[in-house]
Amino acid sequence: MTAPAENTPYDLVGVGIGPFNLSLAALADGVPELRTLFLDARPRFSWHPGLLMEGTVLQVPFLADLVTMADPTSPWSYLNYLRAHGRMFPFFFSERFHIPRREYDHYCRWAAERLPSCRFDAEVTSVEWDGADGVFRVEHRSAAGHRSSVAARRIVLGVGTEPVLPEALRPLLTGEHRGRVLHSADYRAHRARLAAADDVTVVGAGQSGAEVVLDLLRRQSGDGTGGPYVRWLARTPAFAPMEYSKIGLEHFTPDYIRYFRGLPREVRERLVREQWQLYKGVSEQTLAEIHDELYERTIGGTAPRAALHPGVEITGAEAEPGGFLLRCHHAQQGSRFTVRTSAVVAATGYAAARPAFLEPLAGLVDWDDRGRYRVDGDYRVALAPAVTGALYVQNAELHTHGVGAPDLTLGAWRAATILNAVAGRPVCPVPERAAWTTFGAPADPGEQEGTPEGAEEPPSGGG
Repeated sequence: MTAPAENTPYDLVGVGIGPFNLSLAALADGVPELRTLFLDARPRFSWHPGLLMEGTVLQVPFLADLVTMADPTSPWSYLNYLRAHGRMFPFFFSERFHIPRREYDHYCRWAAERLPSCRFDAEVTSVEWDGADGVFRVEHRSAAGHRSSVAARRIVLGVGTEPVLPEALRPLLTGEHRGRVLHSADYRAHRARLAAADDVTVVGAGQSGAEVVLDLLRRQSGDGTGGPYVRWLARTPAFAPMEYSKIGLEHFTPDYIRYFRGLPREVRERLVREQWQLYKGVSEQTLAEIHDELYERTIGGTAPRAALHPGVEITGAEAEPGGFLLRCHHAQQGSRFTVRTSAVVAATGYAAARPAFLEPLAGLVDWDDRGRYRVDGDYRVALAPAVTGALYVQNAELHTHGVGAPDLTLGAWRAATILNAVAGRPVCPVPERAAWTTFGAPADPGEQEGTPEGAEEPPSGGG
């Protein structure tokens, strides 16, 4: 069944309701002249459900909620959520700066269920440009098969990122190995089965990998005889803490984004690889808790039923009776070895991918030579000149805007930047300067430098 199309165009239609588009929906809720709609295929909001274990916390302070870093007066703040749930005094006495992930998920769901612009059970199946009417046509359907269409002057993609698996493990992702070879995004669903395995190998040195390792260690019995043997492999040269110094965190400011965008492309590509500790490291607390668990298990001289191996890449994998054989390469030594294990959890991160529903529009997008969006300072994607509407992206611009792209710290600021571009005025003012650090050489007012070859052009205006 197809419902009649909603012919009055929306000023903005968001596809996907994760924290970033939810932030935009919350900030836009205070702009009455804008007509907005946000669509998501899921029946309700859910944020990384496979990793919502007890005791896990956000790696950013609670002020990096949906709105506070752009508009602390908004009714959609985390503090107002606490007030609505009668939790202000318990939160105050807990002296938490980093809140439980489970509560962040509940907070976002609280906002999503109350924001009138958010519509769930609405899977977007296509987005195309209607040049005759000067609008995008957005087709969507419910789980029951009901189809609808809406028109929009602007689209913002907030579909998130997809799990990435090492090439060597992909052949093992078959039905017969389900629950024994998986991405950490699905860990919670298979947690009990993994805890009962003889030997579990966790791949990846980021926060997710560390949390899975810690959870599995805690599933071992106190005397170390029960629970799985836990092995932790990672390509990084160390299991290193995330950069969390006050000055180091200034990489997550608008100042650094502006600096990063002005660099030649090859420099940007290199920096993203080199800055892995800024966004792929592990919290010091989690590393300390892993160390404490291992310490407890070695009291009296007992050998731990665990092994930690940094600097290791998996080059091959195959199934064998009772488990899997992993072929590994140690980068610094140049040596090769094999590992036999009962199960593998790949905590190997996420990456932006081109959504299938965008294919009708793909020929009008000015992709770079690696098939990625070209994104300006307002997070607007470069389109063919014939398209008078605007397409924006959230968390698909790591290559153009740097390490802050996936970080919640900049979520409200980026949403405000997009909102201001859409409204054509500063409805939610953003700071001109936010860092003490001057990234790059000091400016010489007597000289005017041109744009370096390969650098992004200055941010465009208008929405």
